[in-house]
Amino acid sequence: MPPPTLDQVIFPEQANHNFSRILGDLKRANLSITNRLRSISHDADFVGEVADVLGLPLVANERCGSWYIDPARKAGSAYFKSTDGHTGQWKFSLRRLNLHLLELIGENDGHPRPAHPANAVSASEAAQMAALLPQFVASFLSLAIDLDPLRRRLRGKPLRPQQRRGGGAILKDSVAALRGQQWHTVVCCTCSRRAAAGTEMAEGGYIQGAGDDTENWALGLTGGVLAVEGGAARGQEGELPGLIGELVRREEEERRRREGLAVEGGGGGGGGGGEVKEVAKGVFVGTLAAEEAAMGEGACVVSLVPRSVAQGEWVKGKRHLEVGLGKSKAASRMLRDALPQICEFALRFLREPATEAEGSPGKKVAVLCDSGKDLSVGSRLAVYCWCFDDAGNVRQDGKEVSFNKTAIRVRLGHIVTAMPEANPSRATLQSVNSFLMDWRK
Repeated sequence: MPPPTLDQVIFPEQANHNFSRILGDLKRANLSITNRLRSISHDADFVGEVADVLGLPLVANERCGSWYIDPARKAGSAYFKSTDGHTGQWKFSLRRLNLHLLELIGENDGHPRPAHPANAVSASEAAQMAALLPQFVASFLSLAIDLDPLRRRLRGKPLRPQQRRGGGAILKDSVAALRGQQWHTVVCCTCSRRAAAGTEMAEGGYIQGAGDDTENWALGLTGGVLAVEGGAARGQEGELPGLIGELVRREEEERRRREGLAVEGGGGGGGGGGEVKEVAKGVFVGTLAAEEAAMGEGACVVSLVPRSVAQGEWVKGKRHLEVGLGKSKAASRMLRDALPQICEFALRFLREPATEAEGSPGKKVAVLCDSGKDLSVGSRLAVYCWCFDDAGNVRQDGKEVSFNKTAIRVRLGHIVTAMPEANPSRATLQSVNSFLMDWRK
């Protein structure tokens, strides 16, 4: 038998391309929707076990935390940047204070939520973080938030974090040690066990952090829908897009039904999607489902709708402005050009003498958007700054006013303290800052 030739030993270039394609196909197959849903279910079971053993309420760290918590057990949400805890990424967010957690912690002597394990933070990193704390405290105090209610909630006890990580043991004998101490224990629970990238096949299809980046794979499915309809979303991989589409459609119909009932209930403060919340004196934020109820209460209503509307058609009445911004990031960018008209519309309403329909003692301005948490909050911040002085009185003509980032942050701090679920995007806040800081009056 003749010895092999060189071209028989070295794979041709075409073969290398084929290998790359095959490896790519295998990776995509391992990151399938089926494997993601199975991994989420596995990690959610661990989170439930931690909560059962510790006897503490569960708080989801959004965006993806809600995938791992049964909605019936979810006590609330927290918002931390996705890069929080990464090397060198140690900042204190003034737009996501999460102060609402303090009441929950004080009532329950602690709570668990997804976070990072202690052995991921070296002594050097810990020292660097500690050095930044005085700066964080100064930033927080600059918001001039009333601290006495926060202190009362915590009963003079500081917070102390502990970690639980997926794949680790849940030590029942340590539960008693969490209570009765001179601190409130906050259990940071990392849902997923550690799995090296590219080892999905060896892990039986398990994907670490499967609930992340849902815009790339979930097809509109949410953690809440999965918890309720989980069994229906576990068909064959090829069937899943159709099954998920049907689940999403049914959930959207149910959401619209609930919002319709909330609007029919009136009052503007009812449950469900039709609720509006007062974030400052006479300043309200809510979802579009509350539009009819808010109009019925005599409020000036600014509706930020997720479709394009010609600017000449925005004014729907003396007390109603319907602003068509579109959706997502494009809407946040369009907000910059819409804010002058929004603020002037609200200011004219506030300066006019109150009619009987508009109520007493003060007028109300409600800003509504699809979610009630992003565009409406940003617009409300702009109106709050533009229309009201530091004492909360409506601005009068002839007074020169300008804003800087610090002043805007203080007003934003007031809003997110009154409305913890507020979650304005970076693009939305950039539009507000650009508008207010360019404004001179």
